[in-house]
Amino acid sequence: MKTSFRLASAAVLIGLAAAAPSPIEPVEKRLITSINTAQGTLIGTSLLGVESWGGIPFAEAPVGQLRLRPPVRSQKHLGRFDATGPGPSCPQMLFSTDGDIITQVLGDLINNPFIQKTEDCLTMRVQRPAGTKAGDKLPVLFWIFGGGFEFGSAQMYDGTSLVLNSVAQKKPFIFVSVNYRTGGFGFLGGKEVLADGASNLGLLDQRMGLEWVADNIAAFGGDPDKVTIWGQSAGAISVFDQMALYGGDNTYNGKPLFRGAVMNSGSLAPTDPVDCPKAQAVYDQVVRNAGCSSAADTLACLRGLPYARFQDAVNGVPGILSYTSVALSYLPRPDGAVLPESPEALAQKGRYAAVPMIIGDVEDEGTLFSLFQGNITTEARLVDYLGRVFFNNADAAQMQALVATYPATLGAGSPFRTGLFNIVYPQYKRLAAILGDLVFTLTRRLFLEVTSQLHPEVPSWSYLASYDYGTPILGTFHASDLIQFFYGIKPNYAAGAFQSYLTSFVASLDPNAGTPAAYPQWPQWKEGRQLMQINANSGGFTPDNFRQDSYQWIKANVGVLRL
Repeated sequence: MKTSFRLASAAVLIGLAAAAPSPIEPVEKRLITSINTAQGTLIGTSLLGVESWGGIPFAEAPVGQLRLRPPVRSQKHLGRFDATGPGPSCPQMLFSTDGDIITQVLGDLINNPFIQKTEDCLTMRVQRPAGTKAGDKLPVLFWIFGGGFEFGSAQMYDGTSLVLNSVAQKKPFIFVSVNYRTGGFGFLGGKEVLADGASNLGLLDQRMGLEWVADNIAAFGGDPDKVTIWGQSAGAISVFDQMALYGGDNTYNGKPLFRGAVMNSGSLAPTDPVDCPKAQAVYDQVVRNAGCSSAADTLACLRGLPYARFQDAVNGVPGILSYTSVALSYLPRPDGAVLPESPEALAQKGRYAAVPMIIGDVEDEGTLFSLFQGNITTEARLVDYLGRVFFNNADAAQMQALVATYPATLGAGSPFRTGLFNIVYPQYKRLAAILGDLVFTLTRRLFLEVTSQLHPEVPSWSYLASYDYGTPILGTFHASDLIQFFYGIKPNYAAGAFQSYLTSFVASLDPNAGTPAAYPQWPQWKEGRQLMQINANSGGFTPDNFRQDSYQWIKANVGVLRL
């Protein structure tokens, strides 16, 4: 019991650390700067050679009758607008209020309206090198945050170090981050939602943010024709969803909204439709939680609820930091219009915007999501768990066949290459390997194989990161790359490599173009299917052929692996 509690507590702390805003310097320590745009005069800050503007609205507040509806473009002139702060975060679902006693208490605490108090959150953040002016036409890096489609915000990610690194490499760019609705505010499913045209709202928020960039970034000195979209985890899944939105139409006013894509820990996420039984069960639970079951129009009832009551209702379903793990209650689902089909089907049919891309994973993607399932002590329970919680379209024989591709020996599994260490419970390492592969690592390989065959002329590069090898229980765990990219906590080879390759790609769509000689030339994935292996203090290459039996099974059965 004590061990389970400590593990749960560790996962809680990791989740909170990932969701916590980056430190913000007091405004009085910053210089004030301003910029004139079509929206008005935006007052921002200048610190350490980077100018920043936050909280810039791109859509009307999605409140009242605009709640659970597609975003409405803001037409309001802002006049003289204070953009010196990071801006608001959208409502969060860090913990379900329907879990065990610990997560219930945490969920109730975090859902408190004194901590979370606004739905008016559809805003942009822009950061650029100091001295940039209109007409400079710098390339743009457009960041989509992750968080399991349940939490996260643009405010968590300060692009200062990325911008400064781009200047140091003489390839300056502008960093833009978008807020979008998460959880039940942005990804509620159900037949009622489908009939109302209110599905995949978070993806539509992201798309409107891209359109804001197309309309406004030139005033900041950016080039709307040189936008690269980048995301991690749910943000990376969102990157491919933006590539596949409307069946691959990424144009706005006749021009592409982006020219390149970067996906860290995420790509394809096969899903059942918005009105599938699982999504409907979540909707029905939210309606019950809200006290709207007797309403003639349950969706209208949800729209009419006070903010705090609605948040309690949508957060009273299973969350990502729980037993159900990445079998998410809220995520993008096919609706026949915004997302016409399941993402893997859109990829296989070539219904996506084919742009140069970088895509990769950390070595132990699944460990963080396998901490809460301590009752899975036998293979039979593992097979039952996967079929019952995750894949309703698969039968027991299929789940047994999948599990059989992963060694049953105690030392196998994730964290990989650690032998008999880190066995939290008898099936922990096996489950961690399976979840990591199904959601992230081997679906990445499938995505690259499909896209390389359809568009061999479009370059792609892929990596595997192992810089945290040896971390007890977790290994090189999901989301640890955010530390390398953003925060400079570990200024090692891995951090330098990530930032350098990213900067070169944003500048020229080639991670090798002008990258410092300390980092090796990175071959395209189609040239021998080699992954860039990024360790803490060195880099090299490794074949993308590990766990091939599991990969072949996933490739042959991807249609039944829809969440």
